[in-house]
Amino acid sequence: MEVPMTSPTSSPLRVIGRAVPVPGDAAQPLMGCRVRAGFPSPADDHLDVEIDLHAHVVRRPAATYFVRAEGDSMLGDGIHDGDLLVVDRSLEPLPGRVVVIAVDGEPTVKRLARRGEQTFLMASNPRFAPIPLAGRECEVWGVVTHVLHALPGGGA
Repeated sequence: MEVPMTSPTSSPLRVIGRAVPVPGDAAQPLMGCRVRAGFPSPADDHLDVEIDLHAHVVRRPAATYFVRAEGDSMLGDGIHDGDLLVVDRSLEPLPGRVVVIAVDGEPTVKRLARRGEQTFLMASNPRFAPIPLAGRECEVWGVVTHVLHALPGGGA
């Protein structure tokens, strides 16, 4: 599918690079317990294993790249301005998936949707209207698999 991007609802993207494993020890400590996001509970005081974040978020290195999101059209999906997106080009762009797509040559990140026989790009911020793809030049650049962003006060 080829999709051109000249819509005011598009979110510009900056490609960061390919998902190439870093030589050496890239593993970081992983706590042996889960952290509740609701009512607090005591945590284990030891580290269980180490985790290589790259290995955790990149399933197919040859088909994966990183890109930075820009704008606020995908806030409902937890994608904020400046977030790092992990994009897999080998996954099929099925309806319901968040995709990086070029529409009329302009890249954006949106959720792919079908209504009857028509295909749309849907923002997850209600301020943005659906983008119909009929009659437009579209090229899917991949499916977003992970989103990494810093919390306020957390740096980065």
